[in-house]
Amino acid sequence: MVTIAIDAMGGDNAPAAVVNGVNLAIHAFEDIQVKLFGDEAQIREHLKVQERVEVIHTTEIIEAEDEPVIAVRRKKDSSMVRAARAVKEGEADVLLSAGSTGALLASGLLVVGRIKNIDRPGLMPVIPTISKEHPQFILMDAGANADSKPINLLQHAILASYYAREVLEIKSPRVGLINNGTEAGKGNDLSKAAYELLSQEESINFIGNIEAKELLNGSVDVAVTDGFTGNAILKTLEGTSKSVFKAIKGALTSGGMKTKLGALMIKDALADLKDNFDDTKAGGAVMLGVKGAVIKAHGSSNEEAIFNAIRQARKVTNSGVINQTISFFED
Repeated sequence: MVTIAIDAMGGDNAPAAVVNGVNLAIHAFEDIQVKLFGDEAQIREHLKVQERVEVIHTTEIIEAEDEPVIAVRRKKDSSMVRAARAVKEGEADVLLSAGSTGALLASGLLVVGRIKNIDRPGLMPVIPTISKEHPQFILMDAGANADSKPINLLQHAILASYYAREVLEIKSPRVGLINNGTEAGKGNDLSKAAYELLSQEESINFIGNIEAKELLNGSVDVAVTDGFTGNAILKTLEGTSKSVFKAIKGALTSGGMKTKLGALMIKDALADLKDNFDDTKAGGAVMLGVKGAVIKAHGSSNEEAIFNAIRQARKVTNSGVINQTISFFED
């Protein structure tokens, strides 16, 4: 049985979307149980299931404007911190929240705890591509560390490779270092030093530098970079995909009769394409490098996105990937 500790009060649509996602997941997965942390009255207003769900009342909420570290240290009865403590104390396998990213990262570090010998954990989303053969890739780090050292990129590559093998079931995940050129000597001091470390690491399948323009082609399974660059790439991909689909819709619906008839003919194909690029179907971004599974769902998550994040939490736990990374770095 997989036990998932969920911050019911985190996210733009909490607690309704969070609890409704739990309602769906309890019906779909017989091998999970959920601990919902938050305002009990608000949670029960939306909770439609009773079996395998425990509601733990909390009195505080970490808000988006709170300073993350201070909030985690002071708001000890917040829904996020209480959920993190459940993972720390072995009462749950996974921490899931759609709340403040900074506070969740701080909860992972300060409450759940960093794996020994890991310098800095990283945040890892799974992003869809246009490739049928390689339909997704991991972006690591996507915002946990704005300033990174070469050792961070090496450790993040190892962590993400474990996830790709055990959770995404990619036998030998291809690791690429995001750079401004594919040549080995390209990049700034961080890129050059990281390249040397990555090329010498036998536990990963490092294929060299990759330019950001190739990411959606399925050229790599793991794309490694510093958190500042990774977060900028993530936001750019999210914004671009939304803008492109909006532009296509506008062009098809604002034209003449022929254009509108054509729009009707390709409507289903476009819907399928848009569905393929829906990153919420992959779940949330996983914080790797801590002694437990920590998953960050998008702040605007609806019930379907929460359901997919719970499905991901279940798969991560069953894969045993967290224990494998602990063994690799602590042995």
